[in-house]
Amino acid sequence: MKKKIGLLMTGGLIFGSTAHAQAPTVETLNISMDMVWIMIGALLVFFMHAGFAMVESGFTRSKNSLNILMKNFLTISIGSILYLAVGYAFMFGSSSGGFIGTEGFFLSGREGDIGFFVFQAMFAATCATIISGAVAERMKLSSYILITVVMTAFIYPVVGHWVWGGGWLSEMGFTDFAGSTVVHLTGALGAVVAVRFLGARLGKYSNGKVNVISGHNIPLGALGVFILWFGWFGFNGGSTLAADPELIPHVITTTLLSASAGVLASAFYSKVRYKRVDASLTLNGALAGLVGITAGTGDVSPIGAIIIGLAAGVILVESVSFIDRVLKLDDPVGAIAVHGVCGIWGTLAVGLFSTSTGLFYGFGAGQLGIQAIGILAVIAWTAVTVTLFLFLVTRFSSIRVTKEEEISGLDFAEHGSSAYELRESVFSDNSSAPEFGTGLVHRLNNLGTTKQKAKQV
Repeated sequence: MKKKIGLLMTGGLIFGSTAHAQAPTVETLNISMDMVWIMIGALLVFFMHAGFAMVESGFTRSKNSLNILMKNFLTISIGSILYLAVGYAFMFGSSSGGFIGTEGFFLSGREGDIGFFVFQAMFAATCATIISGAVAERMKLSSYILITVVMTAFIYPVVGHWVWGGGWLSEMGFTDFAGSTVVHLTGALGAVVAVRFLGARLGKYSNGKVNVISGHNIPLGALGVFILWFGWFGFNGGSTLAADPELIPHVITTTLLSASAGVLASAFYSKVRYKRVDASLTLNGALAGLVGITAGTGDVSPIGAIIIGLAAGVILVESVSFIDRVLKLDDPVGAIAVHGVCGIWGTLAVGLFSTSTGLFYGFGAGQLGIQAIGILAVIAWTAVTVTLFLFLVTRFSSIRVTKEEEISGLDFAEHGSSAYELRESVFSDNSSAPEFGTGLVHRLNNLGTTKQKAKQV
């Protein structure tokens, strides 16, 4: 990966200085094809944010849908600008002790990297938006924006520098083709810490019982999963960083097979464990398979990809239950299990299934050990930095909305409107008393009308 990044940057400079000065050559045409493929990958990864928005809103309650949509729009917008300002420099600038980049802020002196920057900016925003789903339905929008800022500007770029920017982990031989650890585990660890600070949603845990808070629109969530699956072909495929006619089909094939295996494994395992094929677990099984294959997608066989996906589907089901019932981490969309636990599995799987360094191919356990060191380092870095950041933030203000705001929904509390027209029927299933919730409905439906009438008088 490090070698390909260097070639791509060099190629960008060559293309920028010669493509318009002379007739195309084989070299400039190859550079053009590489850049077009990377731009296609960047656009597919951008489209994944629509998938995240649909999954998060579908798996949560309708009264918070608008808030989730706003968080996803703000994430990609804030992340892109901050990554231009400082994130790219920290990640791909000249290395200081293998820890962090030190030059290239606002692409100064690196104007030829602009295409590569766009592709990497999409990844930075993806890391941050993983947190959005885990903290849904009770975190202040302003607090979420703050954590998005620190993740995209500093915490994620440092991890990226270690692995993809020539840092100490890449020098050790740590392998993460497209980001099982760099993107997904880092985002999930930020989510773990944020959820710890926030606490669970009202009514989630009571009297020693774990209560299910159902999402309002599973078909919408399913659409989001399909969008994410589609975008993942650009996420992994674009990470080839070249229009390679052999590597790209291989990467897309392993991506497809692992996701498919994840679906099948989570569906059948949930049937065995819970006596039914659970829809939300099956949908997340696709994402588990995708996260699991991301680290080794370029260097595992199709059979290896299927095995990785099958294991990821089972791991997903068990980890969702463990996180919810044992750790008592209230994660409405299962982001911690999907991106965190399966990110760890996918990274370790490289040490087992890589056809060039894996244990199962006769290369010993060296690569597996390096992968484990990388995972531990990223866990330590992200957990400590996010904890320190949120500790400081909470010294000045709460990061959680009030009880009344959580009950009424963040759509009204944060945005003064809602994603759906509010009807009394929304509240009809919550109590046997027919008047339950109708007072709140009446007040919310008439927000602002009292002041308007007063002005008219």
